[in-house]
Amino acid sequence: MSKKSLVYALKFALSAALVAYLLGKVDLAHSWEKAKNVDALWLLAAAALFGVQVLVGAMRWQAVTVAIEQALPVIRAIRLFYISCFFGLVLPGAVGADAVRIWMAHKSGLKLGAALNGVMLERIMTVLALVLLVAATQPLLYSRIEGEGVRWIFPLLSLGAIAGIIFIMFLDRLPGHLNKWRIVRGVMQLAQDTRKLFLKPRHAVPVTLLALFGHVNFSLVVFALAKGLDIDVGVIDCLVLVPPVLLIMTLPISIAGWGVRETAMVTAFGFIGVADAASLVLSILLGLLGTVMCLPGGLVWFLSPDRQSVREAAEAPIDESSDQAV
Repeated sequence: MSKKSLVYALKFALSAALVAYLLGKVDLAHSWEKAKNVDALWLLAAAALFGVQVLVGAMRWQAVTVAIEQALPVIRAIRLFYISCFFGLVLPGAVGADAVRIWMAHKSGLKLGAALNGVMLERIMTVLALVLLVAATQPLLYSRIEGEGVRWIFPLLSLGAIAGIIFIMFLDRLPGHLNKWRIVRGVMQLAQDTRKLFLKPRHAVPVTLLALFGHVNFSLVVFALAKGLDIDVGVIDCLVLVPPVLLIMTLPISIAGWGVRETAMVTAFGFIGVADAASLVLSILLGLLGTVMCLPGGLVWFLSPDRQSVREAAEAPIDESSDQAV
């Protein structure tokens, strides 16, 4: 067994083990009955909101490429982003899907360094907006969350995220003799691109707003599913509890987030008194909805010229001797 196959098998095993553990804690018959009786209108609303989520994500990424002066056309950005959503179903965590997106963007005309930085900065902005949103809305749940220590987690994470971004901005101040290394030149370009995005309001503001809207919209997807399952949660509950779940799901330790998402959802919604069984059904339904909504991305890939790019990404390491020396 190759190293890649072993890692994939371990992640699959982790996903299966976490889901099996949670299923063993709930009444499966009752949970299945609850899932079968989901309100169709709320389910349709959740599906529509999920479609909006894909568009928002693509527009956020496209806006970042504009900021770093390597703009992707809007329609192409939407197509590539949707294809990457499909590959996110089968590749471990968000990292695999991002690798596909980077390679397809590179094959669409972006320098490899620019394609990499564009995806990295889009992820950085997404995480920053996530922790800022949770830090801002968390006080609304103080009366329902026990423990003083929990209240400090996201304010501290917000400060850490901002400090990290400032640190990245100064990475091109490294000693000049180090730029003989290609990786150092890449890091220096990342610092310059970070300043282009975060220090220019005409770029920082729209990308930040798109990132915030994306988190709010995904929280509404969960809220719609919760209402369809007749789970007693409010919009504010979802706005505060869902973004941390998204953050945990970015860890490349499972297959498409399965198992990790369920564990995080059960834990998060347990803070406000939602039963484990209800949270588990909600999380599984969310995963199934995401699968159904992203599967057409595979058809888009199959019918598009980007199919060969993904094959090349899987078969060859990302290496570029000329584009990294920017």
